[in-house]
Amino acid sequence: MAEAERIIGTPDTPDTPDTPDTPGAAGAEPEQPDSGATSDEAAAPRGRRRIAVLFTVAALAYALDLISKLIVVAKLEHHEPIEIIGDWLKFEAIRNAGAAFGFGEAFTIIFTVIAAAVIVVIARLARKLYSLPWAIALGLLLGGALGNLTDRIFRAPGVLEGAVVDFIAPKHFAVFNLADSAIVCGGILIVLLSFRGLDPDGTVHKD
Repeated sequence: MAEAERIIGTPDTPDTPDTPDTPGAAGAEPEQPDSGATSDEAAAPRGRRRIAVLFTVAALAYALDLISKLIVVAKLEHHEPIEIIGDWLKFEAIRNAGAAFGFGEAFTIIFTVIAAAVIVVIARLARKLYSLPWAIALGLLLGGALGNLTDRIFRAPGVLEGAVVDFIAPKHFAVFNLADSAIVCGGILIVLLSFRGLDPDGTVHKD
């Protein structure tokens, strides 16, 4: 009997039964990862980093503008202009009741409301921000708007009607400040990003 079993052989017995209930068994469907949840989890830290960049750029632009205005008011106001590059560039303290570069001095309150609205819009847009260039551009806009809005609220002649401190005076050009510069740079960057088709959420579209 033993000799017959040796010649014929015995069938192999698997260690575990091959049933559909066993993971990895023949005919069983492999578990599919939840791609939606995975992409959301991956996007969340990236979105937080972009928001951090936005507010870091805004804080830096705001701090530089605020410090420069404090120095100008303390050291330059009611004094002769300081020539930086001959007549081509001077530092001259000017109180501006209008918009950026001295336009619209009769609409101070309107410009104050617009600046506040810009800040609110940027804060709301930050929740869907996943683009680094957009974070930088919006940070510049936010810092510049906050800088000039601070003047509108706290400087004479009164709340919401305060005159902005300008001091950068190029030849044959309007006098401006660092907040104006941040706003212009942020605006130019937004225009360039729009031409490239890059949206704030990081997607790229082509017309």
